[in-house]
Amino acid sequence: MSQPTQVPLVRAASLTNYHAVARDSGLNPTRLLLEAGLPPHVLDQPDAMIPTDRVGRLLQNASVASGNESFALCMASTRRLSNLGPVGLLIRDQETLRDSLEMLVRHLAVLNGALTLSIEEHGDTVVLRKRLLSAAAREPMRQRVELVMGVMTRAICQLIGRHWQPLRVCFEHGPPRDPGMHIRLFGARLDFHQAFNGLVCRRTDLDTRNEFADPAMTRYAQNLLDMAASVSDGGLLENVRRTILLLLPSGRCTIELVGDHLGLLPRTLQRRLAEQEQSFSSVMNDVRRQLAARHVLESDRSLTDIADMLGFSASSSFSRWYQSQFGCSAKASRIGAGGCSA
Repeated sequence: MSQPTQVPLVRAASLTNYHAVARDSGLNPTRLLLEAGLPPHVLDQPDAMIPTDRVGRLLQNASVASGNESFALCMASTRRLSNLGPVGLLIRDQETLRDSLEMLVRHLAVLNGALTLSIEEHGDTVVLRKRLLSAAAREPMRQRVELVMGVMTRAICQLIGRHWQPLRVCFEHGPPRDPGMHIRLFGARLDFHQAFNGLVCRRTDLDTRNEFADPAMTRYAQNLLDMAASVSDGGLLENVRRTILLLLPSGRCTIELVGDHLGLLPRTLQRRLAEQEQSFSSVMNDVRRQLAARHVLESDRSLTDIADMLGFSASSSFSRWYQSQFGCSAKASRIGAGGCSA
């Protein structure tokens, strides 16, 4: 059976607050990230797209290791619309909650390729039904589901009032041993072992006016999203560069990992780069050159730290590479010796 060329991706900003919650739970955030196949500094690039299954694995492992069944909800409890990037700006300045949710549905793939949201009106009530794709039949979904539900609830509270609560919150999975965090975030109307994951609210909630709606900001945010959507292969090159920046310090920046983060097989990624007269190695080398020139000449970082930042396993490897690229040593470049092209 052929391997699929695409895997569901989610913005790295989905892990906002991960480090703080992990540390508060007595965990080693970096170790868990590495075990889940994610770079330790993943949140340095919040717009980078990362595999949803690795996010799910990270959250599940953190929940088990900490004994905190509400680990993902703790992450969601202080989320803001700004964590959603341009989509957050767009939905923040719509005239009503209905408009905001419809915009969210329209642009959901920009945030999370594994998530779908439907708005189902039934008389005086509305069901906001959420579905998450799973890469594996038995992949634990509890933490991913609760993160999505918590972020959605927080978003609605920011849109129509911080004291808003849904009429019901439905989960397919069972109840936690301690429902304290669930009650604080959602209210007391919690229903577990249900046929769907979602929020139930009043139909009148959808028509609540947003007194702070700003049409000018809406147009600005929409333009940002339209420009991002209009870029195809040019956008691919920029995404490759951004992902290389994300992975370099881990020392594991390979075409396989970059392709994994972008949802592309290595051969597909290499072919699409070749169509732009680029190769993976040339793009990575270009990123390294730019970083090296900047940090050697303009920062006080040690050369050992710079070598680590650029993904070299040893300072000697970095030294040889720098000499070959710039015609002199990094040390000579830093002290302003002549004859160096940096």
